[in-house]
Amino acid sequence: MASLGERIASFFSGNDSTADEGLRDLFITNLKSVYYTEKRAVDALADQAEASTTDEVGQAFINHEQQSRNQVERLEEIFRIIGIRAEEHKSGAIDGLIHDAHWVITNTEPGSLTRDAGLIIAAQAIEHYEIAIYGSLLTLAHVLDFTQSAELLAVTLEEEKETDRKLTALAESFINSGSKEEEEHHPGSHHASLNSNFGSGSDVTLGGPLGV
Repeated sequence: MASLGERIASFFSGNDSTADEGLRDLFITNLKSVYYTEKRAVDALADQAEASTTDEVGQAFINHEQQSRNQVERLEEIFRIIGIRAEEHKSGAIDGLIHDAHWVITNTEPGSLTRDAGLIIAAQAIEHYEIAIYGSLLTLAHVLDFTQSAELLAVTLEEEKETDRKLTALAESFINSGSKEEEEHHPGSHHASLNSNFGSGSDVTLGGPLGV
């Protein structure tokens, strides 16, 4: 049995066609998965924008919706570059995260800042998932020497990171203090159920996932 070092050396020397084929299949599967993810995100972001309380949060979701549409087109370009048809691979992960975002809309008071806080928590969870999958795709693209695909993926990865930074800044600027003020005036009325959904350690009035 070959050692890990020997297998890696064989792969990079071009003598391990089995590994090359397997990694290419893995790249394609994850490409299809993130394609599904982005198309689902476009619809979800429109719903989140409509449900938002403040103009700032609503506009953030509208901007990200357009960005996601551009990212879908970029993924379709990658499909063309590698010579396969653009197809979706269903992702239970993104379906679950979008379900959580819809849960926030259903279980928070319309017009409350707590709703915006919950939507930002849900949006950042989606961003972190997308950052992880784009990072993995970029690594695979480099290993497979998919230079053009890697360049496109790197652009999208940086966009996702920047969106996450913007969401954090938005949260820190007014959502945390606004939600805390609501809780002081109406103890427990707005987000008692939010804590049960996001876990006992999360508190939208004290930061928690908003500060990630």
